[in-house]
Amino acid sequence: MASFEVRGGNRLKGTIVPQGAKNEALQIISAVLLTAEPVTISNIPDILDVNLLIELMYDIGVKVNRVTRDTCIFQADDVNVDYLATDAFHKKGAKLRGSVMMAGPMLARFKKAYIPKPGGDKIGRRPLDTHIIGFEKLGARFDYDDAQGYFQLSSPRLQGTYMLLDEPSVTGTANIVMAAVMAEGITTIYNAACEPYIQQLCKMLNRMGAKISGVGSNLLTIEGVTKLGGTEHRMLPDMIEVGSFIGLAAMTQSEILIQGAGVEHLGVIPNKFRQLGIQLEIRGDDIYIPAQEKYEVATFLDGSVLTIYDHPWPGFTPDLISIMLVVATQAEGSVLIHQKMFESRLFFVDKLLDMRAQIILCDPHRATVIGLGRKHPLRGITMSSPDIRAGQALLIAALSAEGKSVIQNIEQIDRGYQYIDERLRKLGADIKRV
Repeated sequence: MASFEVRGGNRLKGTIVPQGAKNEALQIISAVLLTAEPVTISNIPDILDVNLLIELMYDIGVKVNRVTRDTCIFQADDVNVDYLATDAFHKKGAKLRGSVMMAGPMLARFKKAYIPKPGGDKIGRRPLDTHIIGFEKLGARFDYDDAQGYFQLSSPRLQGTYMLLDEPSVTGTANIVMAAVMAEGITTIYNAACEPYIQQLCKMLNRMGAKISGVGSNLLTIEGVTKLGGTEHRMLPDMIEVGSFIGLAAMTQSEILIQGAGVEHLGVIPNKFRQLGIQLEIRGDDIYIPAQEKYEVATFLDGSVLTIYDHPWPGFTPDLISIMLVVATQAEGSVLIHQKMFESRLFFVDKLLDMRAQIILCDPHRATVIGLGRKHPLRGITMSSPDIRAGQALLIAALSAEGKSVIQNIEQIDRGYQYIDERLRKLGADIKRV
């Protein structure tokens, strides 16, 4: 297992370019299964989770031509559907929660699919109910193999229908959309997720010949077609990386330019950081963060303590809650961090307490951060990365801390952030991979 050794306290400076969006990539790459024609995808993040999904595509017979590290041409004209029932697929697919995204397109085109018990971050319950119920409403039946730990789905034909999702799940919406584009008749999905990544998927599918309307809203109408063709698609910049770099600049009192940040797709993210007192300037599609000696948390208009909470789009993404919590530790003022969606995502707070942060963990979902304005700087410690987002948050904490930190289990960070140590060194960070 690799670790990062970090010596904090350096002020960073320079320009950094965000990678392609991880969460979009898992949907878009799965969608290539919907056609036998070539699909070219660019701005692919070179990270463990995405590379594992590309491996799975290759394993089931998809032709993969990786032109460069960020561009692939896929052609699913000779898919071995039965490979999905093998132990080899179940073991590899179980390492990656994103493998569930293959089910919708497989069901649409080949009338059967397998979903291994999903892996990924250990951040609390992440049930597949929305996916399975959606497939059932389209006419699929499923069986769960308890011994092998996977769902088997099948349907001689999918039939369009109306459905009201019990939650606006991003992956659930994407999976159901990919199944519905080749169903007979019209499918209406209400309470659909409308994140930019879902919008990107729908736009790509429409270029392939799908008929999806309502893109960008929570009400999608899909007129089924019999066949989809090839296309080209470019990923958005990763909004989670953009938010991470804003937080990094504030924590380390650094001057950083985020180039090509995909500003129009960031929603409330810039304003949430402004609520923590962080100055940032939008320059076209770039974000400039000046070096700040201090930043002060805003209060609500009645003077009460600010609460930052996650919410389905266009609300604040849960993937940046860990970053916000860390950044708040060095602010002036207090803030309540409320992580509604995952009950284990705040359990990395114990590491921050060891680093001398002032935090009260109220319950599995809420933490009160008492920002003391750098009066008690964080100190370096040895710690382990529990999940992708907490790992990146701890890395930011280490870069701002006094002394040496060691972050273990950095494979978790590598799952979501490409070449992060190399890119940070170019800004002046003292970080090495051991």
